Amino acid sequence: MTTRKHFSEALDYHRRGRPGKIQIRPTKPTATQHDLSMAYTPGVAEPCLEIQKNPHDAFLYTNRANLVAVVSNGSAVLGLGNIGALAGKPVMEGKAVLFKRFADIDVFDLELATDDPDEIIRTCELLEPTFGGINLEDIKAPECFYIEETLKKKLEIPVFHDDQHGTAIIAGAGLLNACEVTGRKLEDVKLVVSGAGAAGIACSRFMVELGVRKENVLLCDSKGVIHSGRDDLNSIKQEWAVETEARNLADAMVDADVFLGVSVKDLVTKDMVRSMAPRPIIFALANPDPEISYEDAKEARPDSIVATGRSDYPNQVNNVLGFPFIFRGALDVKAKGITETMKVAASQALARLAKEDVPDSVLKAYNLEHLEFGEDYVIPKPFDPRVLWYVAPAIAKAATEEGIAREPLDDLDAYAEALRARFQASYNLMQAVRVRAQRKPQQVVYPHGADIRFIRAARRVVDEQIGLPILLGREEEIEKLAAERNISLGGIEVHDPRLKDECHVELAENLFHLRARKGMTIEDARRALLEPNMHAAMMLHSGKADAVVGGLTTYYPETIRPALQVLPMAPGRTTVMAAYVVLIGQRPYLLADCAVNREPTAEQLAEIAMAVADVARELQIEPRVAMLSYSNFGSAQGGEVDKVRRAVQICWEKAPDLPLDGEMHADTAVVKEILQERHPFNRLGRQANCLVFPNLSAANIAYKLLHRLGGGEIIGPILNGLSRSVHVLQRDAEVGDIVNLTAIAVLDAQRKAARR
Repeated sequence: MTTRKHFSEALDYHRRGRPGKIQIRPTKPTATQHDLSMAYTPGVAEPCLEIQKNPHDAFLYTNRANLVAVVSNGSAVLGLGNIGALAGKPVMEGKAVLFKRFADIDVFDLELATDDPDEIIRTCELLEPTFGGINLEDIKAPECFYIEETLKKKLEIPVFHDDQHGTAIIAGAGLLNACEVTGRKLEDVKLVVSGAGAAGIACSRFMVELGVRKENVLLCDSKGVIHSGRDDLNSIKQEWAVETEARNLADAMVDADVFLGVSVKDLVTKDMVRSMAPRPIIFALANPDPEISYEDAKEARPDSIVATGRSDYPNQVNNVLGFPFIFRGALDVKAKGITETMKVAASQALARLAKEDVPDSVLKAYNLEHLEFGEDYVIPKPFDPRVLWYVAPAIAKAATEEGIAREPLDDLDAYAEALRARFQASYNLMQAVRVRAQRKPQQVVYPHGADIRFIRAARRVVDEQIGLPILLGREEEIEKLAAERNISLGGIEVHDPRLKDECHVELAENLFHLRARKGMTIEDARRALLEPNMHAAMMLHSGKADAVVGGLTTYYPETIRPALQVLPMAPGRTTVMAAYVVLIGQRPYLLADCAVNREPTAEQLAEIAMAVADVARELQIEPRVAMLSYSNFGSAQGGEVDKVRRAVQICWEKAPDLPLDGEMHADTAVVKEILQERHPFNRLGRQANCLVFPNLSAANIAYKLLHRLGGGEIIGPILNGLSRSVHVLQRDAEVGDIVNLTAIAVLDAQRKAARR
């Protein structure tokens, strides 16, 4: 039950600042009179005339291609009942937020003050030219069935009643996987459905569409089992009337394989669950409280697979796994509708995703250490970003194959990659790096290999053929961690620095010769090699590995110090620096030096600037370097300003063709209008993408603020300056970060090997 505190919090959330949760913002420039003349008169006439000639061009020149109507009369609002159109508006705005958040789909919420289904139908008909699709929401049964079916026949845009089909599609994915886990075939399953409203009827129909035999479905309403002897059934319920002696829910559940509830809380008892078949499947989806609690169901039958609508238990059936991505796929091929085949494709795509390795970002979102396919994970988590490029392509492909796509899908893989690139800014950049790394994989050492993040990353590195990982650590500990998570170590080398084998002897002798005149004895060298970072650095020095990716369990200076002690600098280099790639939207910025040099001299700053340009080129980014300061082209004086100014002069002398300028303000560097209009003499040509800060504090603060407050995706830090490939992760890095930096390290190792 909602507490008074949460009640007050919710009201404050909705009313503070701009009331409500959504707004309209222009997507084209509107700063000048010329912009406005393009947006409205006279410029707007041109697209109008084109659309008049070819109505399909509305998808090209207007927002129709990405605009969905959420239509409701508030007659069946989840958990609140028939509260009316106006009171239901906050819910519809919330639906709009989910569309935008998960699939970048724009929404107009339309609350219709009518209980007449024909008026709702006529309104949607009249509004068809405005929208690319219609999501019917919170309309009571049986009217919702009539409205949807009629609109599907009349309109040539997708119409989808989420209350019916959303739950069915997500639960269907769970049922497919639960049957696989328990060794069942769908056609043999005995299914009991509690709730004969919109969701219950839709779930029953959809499970039959998936493969459950209709004669094996017992549907129950508030009066009991829907059987052929009842004379109080409407036409929709009559479809599910069967010959049976079962009269109530308890009767129906005896020997049932599956219970699917979309009804009311506490309807199912432990005894009912005990009466079910071995390894029962229990989907108790009443919200916010299920027909039987997760704890009670598992206590009654520990062998059961249980799903609810709640996020605090395993196997959450959440409609947000469906509707945003279903509409995304349908809109992208300009589908004329959403068919049963498309819904089945969505369910099957979700079922496939649940069998994939779960990324760290998802585990972190749910505060989990581990998650794998099985009885506690038969449905993907709602905040798994991969749902987008699993479900939307499945929908687009099905629409294309059914012939209802106005713009058929030509290349499924290319579409999935385009979605990833659009919604995951780092994808395009890192995909190019991965492809180049795969051409010649290198041996990459992970110093603290007994960290599960390194083990998971190593598995991905092998599977994606990026590199050849070596985990340093105790073999038994690494094997135990991998076995607990069901991670294969095939293709991954495990090396224990404690072993006094030939490798250890050779590395110790090499280290002794390197550091003998620094006070190190042979015994000191042997002991030093027990430290993983030193051991990894010496493997690199001795040619037993090509790259090192360290960090996670040690601080940056501790990780980098051994490398600095035993590895020479790259030719022409006097200092090491670390750059981060920060992606804002789809635009990459390289920031330096974020991790090594506290107060660089002018000469070091110039070296850092030229080094970050090299890093940019390695990532196939054409560098434009801005040397940042609190002074803007001579607007201020001071020691730090003089240092930056001197660094600029050094760069101009050493790299005259490099687009580089300064000293300048940060906003001058990245805002085209400021740079070009106020300082037309600049040498950048356009806004900078490589930002060099006057000291470590400024650079470190900037990248963290951009990440945490600006929503920027982070890649790095990318270390530059050593003769061999060494890179150091931050302590809070996730598996994806490790894989990204590994690909960069492999590319770096390839380049340095070619130069030797």
